[in-house]
Amino acid sequence: MDKLAYIGLGSNIELRKQYLDDAIEQLKAHEAIKVTKISSIYETPPVGYLEQGPFLNMVLELETSLKNIELLKVCQAIERSLDRKRTIENGPRTIDLDILMYNHEYRELEELILPHPRMKERAFVLVPLNEIAPERVMPTSGKTMEELLLDLPAKEKDAIVLWKEG
Repeated sequence: MDKLAYIGLGSNIELRKQYLDDAIEQLKAHEAIKVTKISSIYETPPVGYLEQGPFLNMVLELETSLKNIELLKVCQAIERSLDRKRTIENGPRTIDLDILMYNHEYRELEELILPHPRMKERAFVLVPLNEIAPERVMPTSGKTMEELLLDLPAKEKDAIVLWKEG
């Protein structure tokens, strides 16, 4: 049976939208992945390292027969194919693909923590995730995405703006 996963995508190096599109196309082209939902794109301020441009962020829902580590390897391969460089922690990037949730798993491996350990604190993740899966429950808290989003400070949510191309 296929597993349900949610992937967060982000880019803040031009051509931001093209990097998102290219990553989605590569995921769709994988024989063990079916993209089932795509959120809107949101423009978001940087978090952590602030000396960089705004991000475009979105979330995908997908079904996959891949194991969680196999999905991680696919995501990392896509990042490499789109010239992702890891020079500054939380720094500028062509593309970032994060596994936010994988099935209902709660797991801590050396290379992967599920669900993503900081997603519940990040409006740039919860806003698009709530758009496509408001009733999805966070395995570690028992709260829905909608409830987690309500828990965030208003100023953080207000900084996440629906992106319009052009």
